[in-house]
Amino acid sequence: MSIEPTTRYTRKQMSGVRELPEDCTTVDLADPWFFQLHDQYELWRRLRARNPVLWTEPGEGRPGFWSITRFEDVQRVYRDNRRFTSERGNVLTTLLAGGDSAAGKMLAVSDGERHRELRNVMLKAFSPRFLRSVERRVRDMADRLICEVVERGGDFAADVAEKIPMGTICHLLGVPESDQAYLLTLTKSALSSEHEDATEEAAVRARNEILLYFLDLLDGIRKTPREGAIAALADGAAGGRPLTEEEIVFNCYSLVIGGDETSRLSMIGAVHALAEHPEQWKLLRAGKVGTDTAVDEVLRWTTPAMHFGRMTLEEVTIGSRTIGPDSVVVLWNTSANRDEEVFEEPDRFLLSRAANSHLTFGYGPHFCIGAYLGRAEVGAVLDALRTHASALELTGEPRRVHSNFLNGFSSLPVAFTPA
Repeated sequence: MSIEPTTRYTRKQMSGVRELPEDCTTVDLADPWFFQLHDQYELWRRLRARNPVLWTEPGEGRPGFWSITRFEDVQRVYRDNRRFTSERGNVLTTLLAGGDSAAGKMLAVSDGERHRELRNVMLKAFSPRFLRSVERRVRDMADRLICEVVERGGDFAADVAEKIPMGTICHLLGVPESDQAYLLTLTKSALSSEHEDATEEAAVRARNEILLYFLDLLDGIRKTPREGAIAALADGAAGGRPLTEEEIVFNCYSLVIGGDETSRLSMIGAVHALAEHPEQWKLLRAGKVGTDTAVDEVLRWTTPAMHFGRMTLEEVTIGSRTIGPDSVVVLWNTSANRDEEVFEEPDRFLLSRAANSHLTFGYGPHFCIGAYLGRAEVGAVLDALRTHASALELTGEPRRVHSNFLNGFSSLPVAFTPA
């Protein structure tokens, strides 16, 4: 079964015409095809300048929504959990569908005291001691996989980037190595797709399969205890009571999705950017830029999660626009991370960028709990690349993910010259 493009796009447009419409206020940012067919960054530039708080009219069978594109406004909404809530969903697709069944049970879609309670439980699984051991494992894995791909070339996405984050988060959770390929297949379908003909039914099925998998894994861990985040969740308590089976499974789902997608797409985007900006590769290779600044620029440049969403709890004013209660508000990270008012030369990839307050991991109460680990994974890949490769080049056309939420490439053919 094939997905047809929305009626906003003709077959001619699908064949490669990518000009933005004259009136950018008419674009439908809920449609994954928009991001396949157009330059989103040109759209963000126009919207930040002319219409930074954009209203998108309701589509067939769904509500309309507001898009926030300026850094200052996005950051302000992120830190305001009194007038904006995550409990009805935090991605556009879920919000437009009417809500999230994990509300109040999963960290990402909880607020207030419940959010703090769940966060404290999950932080026990991210103890500094355990993270240091995970980081050493990440570096060993990155070194080995980069060595192999440098020697033979191949698809960086499949040969390196798909293995490090999934292997890491599965190790953190206590998932057997034999199950990792299966989980990767599911996570790659749950929020995006490698192919335009994927259906929403397939995405829902993948999300349900992940939940069922962790339900089975939890049952096994209760019978045969082992280390890992899922065991920490099973032993944890929030609000004076143990977490329910449903709460544990929902939060495992959140960890495996977030831990895989963000790092995987950042790594792939890093190699693509280095190939497209050889002067930056030379600086990295020569050790003229630090790993920490390079990692943050990769995260800003790639911004794997294009947006996060909120619902308004009361009437609010953003910029010159008044937004009513119970409205869907979408915070476009991909726009905020290129805001000219915050980043000097935002459309340049500069690994030495010092002032880099990007919003890739969000901001405020919902700042990503796995940010440290995500930075460590990207840093390990950059260090291994400059150790083992002296040059790199793309050998084929990268393939973009098909999504209105995730940003990046699912395939990246590349060749390296060994150091």
